[in-house]
Amino acid sequence: MSPTYDKVALIGLGLIASSMAWAMKRAGNVGEIRGYARSEETRQTAREIGLCDVVCESAAEAAEGADLVVLCVPVGAMGLVAEEIAPVLKPGATVSDVGSVKKAVIEAVGPFVPKGVHFVPAHPLAGTEQSGPRSGFAELFDNRWSLLVPVEGSDEAAVERLEAFWRELGALTERMDADHHDLVLAVTSHTPHLIAYTMVGVADDLRRVTDSEVVKYSAAGFRDFTRIAASDPVMWRDVFLTNKEATLEILGRFTEELFALQRAIRLGDGAHLQDYFTRTRAIRRGIVEAGQDTDAPDFGRGPKR
Repeated sequence: MSPTYDKVALIGLGLIASSMAWAMKRAGNVGEIRGYARSEETRQTAREIGLCDVVCESAAEAAEGADLVVLCVPVGAMGLVAEEIAPVLKPGATVSDVGSVKKAVIEAVGPFVPKGVHFVPAHPLAGTEQSGPRSGFAELFDNRWSLLVPVEGSDEAAVERLEAFWRELGALTERMDADHHDLVLAVTSHTPHLIAYTMVGVADDLRRVTDSEVVKYSAAGFRDFTRIAASDPVMWRDVFLTNKEATLEILGRFTEELFALQRAIRLGDGAHLQDYFTRTRAIRRGIVEAGQDTDAPDFGRGPKR
């Protein structure tokens, strides 16, 4: 097959970028993969594992001449990176990203995208709690959604080309406007992460009182909270600072639900609790039926070998 893009530049070489690189190699849909990371240690690791065809010493060096430039840095850093690479972007190139927030990325990056360069923000809904260039794997995007958020005046051919690219990496694609994206992700990702961080923080305070029993006797529920709360702290700091309105709205609704459950427990209202848990259980079944998780015991982790 002829490559979808002759040259792709990945700016930032963490979990998503490294998985993209391996998925591109698996698909054979790119001529050359160039990469850059701010840390010399990360760049050296990328060279050691053969992650990219060329590991560059600056974002501008990686982006120069690229047909697709993907910003894989924390949301708060995207504006600065866009400003740095703007002078070297070639006409007809596409600039995209993988950020978990879209409105703030569009506001930060958009002003630096030169005329004649296409800006098509995107967000692959895939990840693990791991980070760094060694954490990536080609299958990360298989059967996961990659949401494209075209900006006003986006070139349709450029959007379709990026959609094809993500499908070649194994993803499902859908288009969404920025405000709706940020609200949906506040429900499905951002607020759950904040709750996990909070629950683990509370347990950490309790652990100091109970001489590590919280950790020692962790059951599955708390264990899975800690998995979520192990995610990249810089990335999640930026997510909450840049998706403030939507996250606060969903947190407000969560608080109302929590108060209702507190009242039901206090009053011994078993009927309310059972009805609530029955409705929420159906959401889990829907996720499994949609192929976005497995119904295998222990989330398919199984025994360690």
